[in-house]
Amino acid sequence: MDNEPGKTKRKGLSLRGKEARTGYLMILIPLISLGVFMYYPIIRSFFISFFNWSLLGKPTFVGWQNYKDLFHDAVFLASLKNTFVWVIIYVPMSVITSFLIALLLDRPLKASGFFRTLYYVPVITPIVVVALLFVWIYNTDYGILNYIIYALFHVGRIGWLTNPKISLFSIAMMSVWKWAGYNMLIFLAALQGIDNSMYEAAELDGINPWTKLIYIKLPLIMPSIYFVMLTCVIDAFQIFTEVYIMTKGGPGYSTYTVAYYLWSCAFKYGKMGYACAMAVFMFIIILAVTLLQNKIMDRRVQYDS
Repeated sequence: MDNEPGKTKRKGLSLRGKEARTGYLMILIPLISLGVFMYYPIIRSFFISFFNWSLLGKPTFVGWQNYKDLFHDAVFLASLKNTFVWVIIYVPMSVITSFLIALLLDRPLKASGFFRTLYYVPVITPIVVVALLFVWIYNTDYGILNYIIYALFHVGRIGWLTNPKISLFSIAMMSVWKWAGYNMLIFLAALQGIDNSMYEAAELDGINPWTKLIYIKLPLIMPSIYFVMLTCVIDAFQIFTEVYIMTKGGPGYSTYTVAYYLWSCAFKYGKMGYACAMAVFMFIIILAVTLLQNKIMDRRVQYDS
């Protein structure tokens, strides 16, 4: 019997305990994946950066030498400069273009759904396809862009990807076209989340559209602006595929970025330790820029209504 002396009544887990156990089991696989595919490679890269390793040979400990060599490597310094130039060019262009498109689509249009889909199509198109398409568009001899410019303005051939002065800017224009739709959706969702009573009160006060944009829309969607700028900066520092497909870092080293040079050192020249030192250095730069950006933007971001 259950009430016999000397026997204790065994209690199971409470409902809260069962829910906690289920929750831990649900997040276990993502945590393992995060540790295996993100944290372990970061720690391993930092460890390898202190070695001279060609992937096939035996690693040789060199201490901080790989980091010292970075500051005496002309190609790395040129790549670092190009990467910062890329961030300065790409991030404002991408954010402003996406925001302007979102403002246009926020207006009551009959075919607004069609235009949203149209602007989002480049986002779901593979980057390799888009890059190869723009290689053809930018072609100096038979590219359609030079053909249109010549037909309209009678300007001679422009080497969009062969002129060192504009090659990086040309790739940036392609990247803006490719990713504008993604950021546009974020801005559009934020704009449409603004309460209509704000606009109604502004119209009663006779506020013009420009003032409405500055004092109503921008402050209320500042969290979305912060998110888009943060992700754009992080992605811009890691630019690789566009350069690899379109220019291979040329002409000369005009479009070399740190990510592209890192890949070249690791898999073309067999300098894995040096490449890992480069990766750690860029990790520190991206972390510092992100923290600085967070400190500057956080004071302007309000998450409540």
